[in-house]
Amino acid sequence: MSLDVAIREDAQALAPELVELRRTLHRHPEVGLQLPVTQETVLRALDGLGLEISVGSSTTSVTAVLRGRPGGPSVLLRADMDGLPMTEGTNLEYASSVDGAMHACGHDLHTAMLVGAARLLAAHRDSLEGDVVLMFQPGEEGWDGAGHMLREGVLDASGQRVASAYGMHVLASVPSRLFTTRPGTLMAANAQLEVTVRGAGGHGSAPHNAKDPIAVAAQLVGDLQTLVTRRFNVFDPVVITVGSFHAGTSRVIIPDSATFDATIRTFSAETQDRVAVEAVQLCRSIGAAYGVEVDVLFRPEYPATVNHPDHADFVASVVRSAFGDDRYELMRAPMAGAEDFSRVIAEVPGCYLMLGASVAPPGTPVADNHSPRVEFDEAVLPDGALLHAQLAVQALRRDAAPVPAGTSAA
Repeated sequence: MSLDVAIREDAQALAPELVELRRTLHRHPEVGLQLPVTQETVLRALDGLGLEISVGSSTTSVTAVLRGRPGGPSVLLRADMDGLPMTEGTNLEYASSVDGAMHACGHDLHTAMLVGAARLLAAHRDSLEGDVVLMFQPGEEGWDGAGHMLREGVLDASGQRVASAYGMHVLASVPSRLFTTRPGTLMAANAQLEVTVRGAGGHGSAPHNAKDPIAVAAQLVGDLQTLVTRRFNVFDPVVITVGSFHAGTSRVIIPDSATFDATIRTFSAETQDRVAVEAVQLCRSIGAAYGVEVDVLFRPEYPATVNHPDHADFVASVVRSAFGDDRYELMRAPMAGAEDFSRVIAEVPGCYLMLGASVAPPGTPVADNHSPRVEFDEAVLPDGALLHAQLAVQALRRDAAPVPAGTSAA
């Protein structure tokens, strides 16, 4: 029996175990960079597999190295582990038991799938053409956990730089068990824009005797949208969303200040550099026109997630080989979400892909990722574990193959 066939058969047998692990993680979500309960759950799940395990010093990350045949290359597989700071609104029997925290983005599935891949690969380690680095990462949801793990050496955990890296994310709005990705830009870069307008308070009946910061801040919310449509190319888009606006204590009091907080999404480094200058300039100029002070802070967070074209094609071929042509679909356009796995594939070649996990028939409205009512189809767990394992097996074969004379490695 070939290695690929053996791993495929083993994956389905893991389904009940992966569901149990996912539900355990779902009941006990943790937020941020410090996930001690999650870390302990992962360490227990990996126990006995013969892995070389290390944990982070600045976070509760877990890095596990699976040794294959000596002298071969290394490949990295990644799963994020953190939840979101929100109260669960589902009626699932395994709903979160932690008030104010929920696995609303599917990271519990990601973690269970990578544990499943570890089990599949460990059972066939003697047939692997090299080593596999398993990256269990905290703090993806705005905490830059990937950056922490990169600084602590995850790419060199096997003793050599990994030759390639792969990650996967479930989507509640995509038909279940459908894999999708694209070459080039897959997801946006994100940045934070914090604005404080400082005016002069007064009575609501006499705004001419005050300097109303709310009026200026409200205008800026609209003017930022005009900036997007009139200063930036529609084919290199910018998304600006103001998600937080705070001012005042009473309808009859003009306050001294108003603040708002926006997320900015861009798809190229050049556009992010431009919006960083022009958004700040706009806010200050409008403030000056109305005689108020405006404090503006532009803070870049994650870079764009850019798949290496050859590796995106490789992922598509592995999906088709493992599951059939109908299980892969080319993503037509990038997503405006952001992802810190972007930092990994900015350092080494690789690809990030999506796995549909909708619980409803195609075309039926469902709660999406980050909703307190989101649900995911657990039937995707063995498929995700299998694809992780197959990506590792075939990437090691590819990277271990001798380079023909007169050519260069990808």
